[in-house]
Amino acid sequence: MQVKKKDTVLVLTGKDKGKKGEVKSVNPSKNTVTVVGINMISKHVKPSQNKQGGIQKMEAPLDASNVAVVCSKCKKAMTPKIQILENGDKVRVCRKCNETLI
Repeated sequence: MQVKKKDTVLVLTGKDKGKKGEVKSVNPSKNTVTVVGINMISKHVKPSQNKQGGIQKMEAPLDASNVAVVCSKCKKAMTPKIQILENGDKVRVCRKCNETLI
């Protein structure tokens, strides 16, 4: 999976196409990501002794193939490539400007 938590991503398909946001959580087993403020749904919650009930707005997960990582240097959406350094560490690198992604 190329997308990591706290990456900035661009949505490629769906009702929020073209929007950018930060990745809130990643689920590699289901190949999904949750992006802050993207793919908002309304969830009806019953009241409990601790909380008040009502309709809550929350983010639903997106498929990881529907988002692209945005490079922090060149500000372009791309799929990062994996590069192995001399000491054996793997890093993600921008395909367009060869900048290392954090």
